[in-house]
Amino acid sequence: MPTKLIAITGGIGSGKTVVSRILTSIGFPVYDCDSKAKAIMDCDETIHRRIENEIDASCINQGCIDRSRLASIVFSDPARLATLNDIVHGAVRRDITRWAARQTTAISFVETAILYESGLDSIVQAVWNISAPEELRITRVMSRSGLSARQIRDRIKSQTPTIPTSSQLPTTTIVNDNLTPLLPQIESALIIENV
Repeated sequence: MPTKLIAITGGIGSGKTVVSRILTSIGFPVYDCDSKAKAIMDCDETIHRRIENEIDASCINQGCIDRSRLASIVFSDPARLATLNDIVHGAVRRDITRWAARQTTAISFVETAILYESGLDSIVQAVWNISAPEELRITRVMSRSGLSARQIRDRIKSQTPTIPTSSQLPTTTIVNDNLTPLLPQIESALIIENV
């Protein structure tokens, strides 16, 4: 029986990774799109060439992606961000499909900040949306990244999802505001998913 694939989504600093770690600790497999996409990007020469040719040649330095340069370009230019997403997301979707086919649990999870923009909504059966107030998200990201509040706001703006009106995916919201306990929300969401 194929695993049910559920997206864990929410913007930068919302707490997707915290929810993912809790799920992993209780035995659920979680595919981390950020880390997997980085690994795929690092190994794929076709992706390197496309970034060089379609985004900016300065993003490739001695055969390696200059991630800070790439981020500074794409997070301030929506057209280039869309190009990068187009370059990377097809490869990630194929990798997730292969990964999900190997899972033996009833439910598996995919952590992603850009569910709809990446087309991942077409391969999942449900969505867990992790939410937190914007100022808290900015504080969280500033404490771990060294980015400025403005840079983080740019990323938040670039990641604000446009949910297709045709989307019929069942969605559960999990509030991660440092006030509402997470574990009871996760347990309730798992019950809804019939675990």
